[in-house]
Amino acid sequence: MKKIEAIIRPFKLDEVKEALIEEGVRGLTISEVRGYGRQKGHTETYRGSEYRIEFVPKIKIEIVIEDNKFEAALNAILKTAKTGQVGDGKIFIYDVKDVIRIRTEESGKDAL
Repeated sequence: MKKIEAIIRPFKLDEVKEALIEEGVRGLTISEVRGYGRQKGHTETYRGSEYRIEFVPKIKIEIVIEDNKFEAALNAILKTAKTGQVGDGKIFIYDVKDVIRIRTEESGKDAL
């Protein structure tokens, strides 16, 4: 099993979610996060005062998926989250040793 952790632009969330559902992903976790990278933040004006926002709002999607569905899910995220601009995000991939569903105590791929 693999864990995919993708940091994407907020307006791409629905598009990425739909692409993942089409690839058979049955569950995912979403978090609103803020980060700092090459995008370097931006400047906004509020009531005539200009101020700098260094931490840019992003969405973090976390998915644990079976190895045989991994490539399709990864490609779905890459294809739909990409705009070609600085700030599109990052994808982190981890090996998952085991998963346990708390309610039934099922483990492994049955717990997904």
